[in-house]
Amino acid sequence: MKFADVLRRLDAYPRTLDDFSVRTVGGAAVTIISTSIISLLIFLEVLNYMQPTLNEELFVDTTRGHKLRINLDVTLHNLACNYISLDAMDSSGDTHLRVDHDVFKHRLDLNGEPLKETPIKEIVAVSPPNKNVTCGSCYGAEHNATHCCNTCEDVLDAYRLRRWTVAVDKIEQCKGKYKRSDEDAFKEGCRIQGHLEVNRMAGSFHFAPGKSFSIRQFHIHDFQFSNVKLSHTINHLSFGEKIEFAKTHPLDGLRVDVAETKSEMFNYYLKIVPTLYMRGNSDGEPIYTNQFSVTRYRKDLSDRERGMPGIFFSYELSPLMVKYAEKHSSFGHFATNCCSIIGGVFTVAGILAVLLNNSWEAIQRKLEVGKLS
Repeated sequence: MKFADVLRRLDAYPRTLDDFSVRTVGGAAVTIISTSIISLLIFLEVLNYMQPTLNEELFVDTTRGHKLRINLDVTLHNLACNYISLDAMDSSGDTHLRVDHDVFKHRLDLNGEPLKETPIKEIVAVSPPNKNVTCGSCYGAEHNATHCCNTCEDVLDAYRLRRWTVAVDKIEQCKGKYKRSDEDAFKEGCRIQGHLEVNRMAGSFHFAPGKSFSIRQFHIHDFQFSNVKLSHTINHLSFGEKIEFAKTHPLDGLRVDVAETKSEMFNYYLKIVPTLYMRGNSDGEPIYTNQFSVTRYRKDLSDRERGMPGIFFSYELSPLMVKYAEKHSSFGHFATNCCSIIGGVFTVAGILAVLLNNSWEAIQRKLEVGKLS
C-alpha cells in the first residue's frame, strides 16, 4: 500500500463529486448572508484586538509621599481681582493665606472679556522676609524687637493682629501700591487660574472677598460690604491629571448665577477617590490622579443667616484607590476568536441551508400530487 493511500484514509474532508452536488438559489442566498456576517464579525474583532481593554480594580490606598495637586480655573463675574482672596487649609491646622502656588488672576470686564491692557497679576503670597534687606518698620505694631515689616502686607497684618486702625497713606511700604476704593469692587470680574499643592489629607480652600488674615485661630476677611454678588463659573477643577473616561473633572463648565440683591455662601463638598492609571505600553509611567464626586449647597445670607459670602470647597479623601490598567489581547486569542466566528457561522448557515432545501422539496412534492391547497 502506498503512503499516499494511507494519507487519503486520514482525510476528514472527503470531496463530493460534482455530479452529486446540487446548487440552489436558497443555498446561494445563505452563503452570501453568512459571508457578510463573517466579514462584519471579523472586522469588529480586529477593532477589538487593536484597542486595549480597560480593567478596573479596587484596593486600599497605601501610597505615601504624594502631594495633592489642585488644578483650578474659576471665574467670578462681579468681583474685581484686588478684592478676592484664595485661602487653603487642611485638617492638620496648616493654613495658607493668599496662596500663590502658580495661581494667577486675570482682570475681566463685566461682560467676561479680558482687559488686554492690563498684564496678568499673580496673587500676593505670604513669604518670609529676606534677611539681606533692611528691616522695615512696623510703626509700633511689631511683636518684638526683631519683627520686621518689609512689605505693605506685613504692616497691615501686624496692625490687624493688634486690632488697630491704620492710615495707609502714612505707611511708607504702601505708598503707590495700596490704593483702592471698595466702590470699585463690583465694576470688574476676575478669572483665577493655576494650581496649588497641599498636604494629602482632608482640607478646604475658598474664594472670598476681602483681604484674609487670622487672629487667635479665627479666619477673618476684611471687607466692608455685606451684600456681595458671587456669580461664578467653574471652568475647570481637578485633583491631578485629567483623564477623559474617568470622573476627574465633573464640575467643569458649571455656571452659577446670583440675583442682584442677594449675598450667598456657596459650599461644594467633594469626596476624592485616589486613582491609578496604568497605560498599555510597558514603558509608560503610571499616572496618579484623583476622581471626585460633589454635593452642592448654597445659603442665602440676606436674612441674617450666619456665614460669610464666598465660594467654599471642602474635600476629604477615600481610603480606597481605583486602578485602571490597559491590557492588549494576545494574537492567539484573536486567532481563536476568528476561527470560532468562521466555523460557527458556516455551521449554522449549513444547517439553515439544509432546512430550507428540505422544506422547499417537501412543498414541491405536495404541489405535484395536489395535496397543498
